[in-house]
Amino acid sequence: MSYDIYFLSRRDGQSWDDALEAMENAAGGSKPIPARLLEAWDRIEPQARTLLGEVEITEDGQESRDLSHSGTGIDLSVFGDEVSITVPYWHAGDDAAVVLDKVFALAAIVEKETGLAAYDPQVERPLRETPLQGAAGLMSRITEDLRSRYSG
Repeated sequence: MSYDIYFLSRRDGQSWDDALEAMENAAGGSKPIPARLLEAWDRIEPQARTLLGEVEITEDGQESRDLSHSGTGIDLSVFGDEVSITVPYWHAGDDAAVVLDKVFALAAIVEKETGLAAYDPQVERPLRETPLQGAAGLMSRITEDLRSRYSG
C-alpha cells in the first residue's frame, strides 16, 4: 500500500473526476513514453537528485522510467504517458511530514516540467489544495493501523 500522487492532463473546465477517468481509460498496454515526457524527465532527474540525494534510476527502453529513493521509499514513475509518485506507508508522525514534504516538492517539480497537474486520490483533490499536515496525519494513521494489524 502506498500514498499515491497522479499527474493528470486536465483541460480548461474539465472536472478532476473526468480527468482522472480519462487517465484510467487511457491506462493499460505498453506504449512508448511521449517525447515531451522524455524531455521533461531529463529536466526532472537532476532536480530530484538535488532534492532527495542518492536515487536509483531504472529505464526500460522507451516505455518506462523510474526514480527510487531507498531511504524514504519515494518512487517517481513514468510508464507510457502515465506519471505518478508513490511512497509506501512506512512513515508516521514527524517522519511522515518530512517525507511528504519531499513528495510535495518533487510533485511541484514534475508539474512545472511536464505541465501536468498533481492530483491526490487519497483526499480526491488537487495536491496544491491538500494541506501537508492533513496528508501527514492521514499517512500516520494508515501507517499505524497497518503496523498494528500486521505486528502480531
